[in-house]
Amino acid sequence: MLSTLLNIVVPVFAVVAVGFAFGRRQHNADMGFVNQANVAVFCPALVFSALIDNPVRLGTSWPLMLAGVLVILLPGLLLCLFRFQGLERRTLVLGGMFRNTGNIGIPLMLLAYGEDQLGAIIILFVLSNLVHFSLGLFILSREAGRGQWLKNPIIWSALLGMLLADHPALLPEFVYTSASLLGQIAVPLMLFALGVRLSCGEMGDLGLALRVNLAYLLVGAASLLLVAWWLPLGADWLRLLALSVMLPPAVLNYLLCEQYRCQPDKMASIVLLGNGISVLTIPLVIYLSLTYL
Repeated sequence: MLSTLLNIVVPVFAVVAVGFAFGRRQHNADMGFVNQANVAVFCPALVFSALIDNPVRLGTSWPLMLAGVLVILLPGLLLCLFRFQGLERRTLVLGGMFRNTGNIGIPLMLLAYGEDQLGAIIILFVLSNLVHFSLGLFILSREAGRGQWLKNPIIWSALLGMLLADHPALLPEFVYTSASLLGQIAVPLMLFALGVRLSCGEMGDLGLALRVNLAYLLVGAASLLLVAWWLPLGADWLRLLALSVMLPPAVLNYLLCEQYRCQPDKMASIVLLGNGISVLTIPLVIYLSLTYL
């Protein structure tokens, strides 16, 4: 089991570490264009090709879709019960609701649970993006949240993939092959870019960041238990959800807080420490999920 666990976790964090080392060596490395290309081209291609190869059946997948939304919303509601001096509620809630489902979640879930789960993994990723770019922006700025999700190419590629999954003959084969090739770039580039981004951050109040991340893990576990008790979820879906609620806060949270002037320094510390803690928590979650689910 230890060897299997290392083979799952080490490659993911190794690519992040390479990005981190590159970012430290290339001071102020500008990844803006690369990240923009990943969000606008490679991730949509990954979502599209994954949904073509793994069609979503709404009649059978609705429990996973509902669960995917609930494990985002429930932590936000539970975090309203917490108070941390010097930390705004919207900063606290944003980091707890939106986890690193893209950069770390996709590659980890693929390695841990197999490519046959790619369709379900993509569902969780798309749902997280949809809520992040709608409700998430609404939390930060009410004016920004309206219709912002319509500008997200990942959402439209997901819709197109679901519509064409049962009618692949509508497009020539080379379209799907091209999308698949572009999509293969997304995951390693996510991990590398995450490392570069983490290399540029600085941790301030470590005590606050630690308490907040422990609160995130607590509300994530509580949300998972509530969802598992309420919805008819099989072992495969429960494993994906268990890992998703224990992922570190998304780096995008820091970028959005910076854009909307919502305590970006504190969010940076929370994100950085959360990713550090995940080196310990993620292997434990994967081990427990593979052993007991």
